[in-house]
Amino acid sequence: MLDRYKLVVFDLDGTLYEGTDHFDFYADHLKANVAKRDKAEFQLDYEAMKAGNHVVQIGKAYDVQRDAVLSIDPMTLRVTAVHDWEGESWSEEEASRTYPGGLSFNFEDMIAIGDGWWYPFVCAKHHGVRDCYSSYLATKEYMVSDEFTLEPLEGLRENLLQLKNSSQIVLMTNSDHDDVGRLFKELGLEGVFEHSITSATKPSQTDAQLAHLLKHYDVQPEEAVSIGDNFINEIAPAVLLGMDAVYIHPQKPVIDKAGVQVVASVTDCF
Repeated sequence: MLDRYKLVVFDLDGTLYEGTDHFDFYADHLKANVAKRDKAEFQLDYEAMKAGNHVVQIGKAYDVQRDAVLSIDPMTLRVTAVHDWEGESWSEEEASRTYPGGLSFNFEDMIAIGDGWWYPFVCAKHHGVRDCYSSYLATKEYMVSDEFTLEPLEGLRENLLQLKNSSQIVLMTNSDHDDVGRLFKELGLEGVFEHSITSATKPSQTDAQLAHLLKHYDVQPEEAVSIGDNFINEIAPAVLLGMDAVYIHPQKPVIDKAGVQVVASVTDCF
């Protein structure tokens, strides 16, 4: 499936490994900073998000300043609907006046809820936690400790090495260089990727990063594919550039976009 491409760009978190226990650790660490009176409500909100019973869901966005949950078109990043934390809808007039154009995300005030990392973060922000980064760092440290076991995906290293015989393979992730090194050691992926882009600031810089890779490797967009579990970060920008994309989602939702394939796991790509 992938060996027909000259360039294959992989995400890391949620793509090259699939464990989710670290999200709960992150949530527990953040909850420690929530006011005592709100801790139970924090946990209820977080569990509801994971169960799909909350207005906050993957594929939406969260406006921290307005405490608003935004439904968006993933291709244009334009807001299609707005709800408050309790699920009450804003009027169309108020929504269009407040969000007249496509959104831009900065990981602080405007959040793209692209994967499970963002449920604890958004929940914490709603419940008054200002500093989430220290909890994120603590979670990353936990993930490479003896207390945490990250199971490598069966056959992934061998398949990636075989793919390298026919394609350029690149890692592009928002994780920083040190995190990637620790995770690669845990996953048995050391030495697989000769080209890794870390701290990539997706989604705001995804299109620029992908365009640079196409130019660097002298590859046409139709000869390249982006693979990831975050539609806004890895899929939409690639499609807009004319690339193909593989969207990893365990429920395999129907995505009616040319050039987009949906798989339950990256191992299905091989």
